[in-house]
Amino acid sequence: MNATSSQELLGKLIGFNTVSSKSNMELIHFIEKYLQNLGIKSRLVRDPHENKANLLAVIGPTDVPGIMLSGHTDVVPVEGQDWSSDPFVMTQKSDQLFGRGACDMKGFIACVLAKIPEFVSVELKEPIYLAFSYDEETGCTGVHSLVDAVNELKVKPRACIVGEPTSMKVVNSHKGIRHLLTKVYGHENHSSTDRGVNAISYAAEIVCFIDEIQEELRGRPSEVEGFDPPYCTVHAGRIKGGTAANITPNYCEIEWDYRPIPGSDEDEVYNRYCEFVENTILPKMRKQSDKYGDVKTEYLAKVPCLFPKTGSDAEVLVKHLAEQNSTHVVSYGTEAGIFYQKGGVPAVVCGPGSILQAHKANEYIDISELEACDRFLDRLLDIVKK
Repeated sequence: MNATSSQELLGKLIGFNTVSSKSNMELIHFIEKYLQNLGIKSRLVRDPHENKANLLAVIGPTDVPGIMLSGHTDVVPVEGQDWSSDPFVMTQKSDQLFGRGACDMKGFIACVLAKIPEFVSVELKEPIYLAFSYDEETGCTGVHSLVDAVNELKVKPRACIVGEPTSMKVVNSHKGIRHLLTKVYGHENHSSTDRGVNAISYAAEIVCFIDEIQEELRGRPSEVEGFDPPYCTVHAGRIKGGTAANITPNYCEIEWDYRPIPGSDEDEVYNRYCEFVENTILPKMRKQSDKYGDVKTEYLAKVPCLFPKTGSDAEVLVKHLAEQNSTHVVSYGTEAGIFYQKGGVPAVVCGPGSILQAHKANEYIDISELEACDRFLDRLLDIVKK
């Protein structure tokens, strides 16, 4: 099989529309066949609906721990964004490559795939694991079954490198994610009667309370250095309810999230919210009506923080590969915390591209970032080969 560059492979990967609401199977089968042509077997871990899958593969010996290279295959939507070119056709302008997923995070996967022919051409003293997931962009929900598959291996990896865009900086810690949906149930009636239970009004009180928590957290002293912003963010991102101006709304929902900092009480915001609903909202509802009114809340996603493990084998390894002496923290979440907390595999985040380009129209990656990742993987090959 002729070697394919990371740029060429990135173009192929961008061509697969793997927005999280769609299937990623075409891309997964492309990778599966690519690996098969190099003599590498893959295990597909499918979702319950059989229209998405994670991919797990091992290159080299299976009786010693090795290095896992991890990336997610899904991308965020493009609807409503003003793209100057087709987001699913890679376009080069000067030294930049444009397309959905170019930096987040098909660039890393392309670099990994481009390097595999070299990994299989030599004898390895420790294995390289490939772990490609689905539905990271919807709260890291797909990776859990992939971690379960990793836990079934006879020998687990000694380190995991999650290639999210960090501009090839070494990230050893990030915030967590708590993504929630609150459903407020009222009672509809003609608005002139004042006999309904207004679900929107009570939802608005909840949003105001969430904002009050955010304002308080902004004023707290920073618990951990390096995060921007240096506090837990709390944010109501979507609200929906009601049918007409003259009908008291019987339902309203709020989608909201918060981002706890490693080492803090990750349940503080949720517990305070629950106390507010129980002690303030529900009593007011029941005073207004003993038959109607309720609030239900569910987690849509729960992504753990990535705790720094200063001096760990994983951190030392990635700093060497990136040729850096320092580490960084980021405010966004990744699958790294899940690999470590659920899978017991120490994880570090390091990948090509800037997070400032992610999720935007005209997403791009600098070619120099791909080249830096190619060299990063060259150094990894030097470490694992005999």
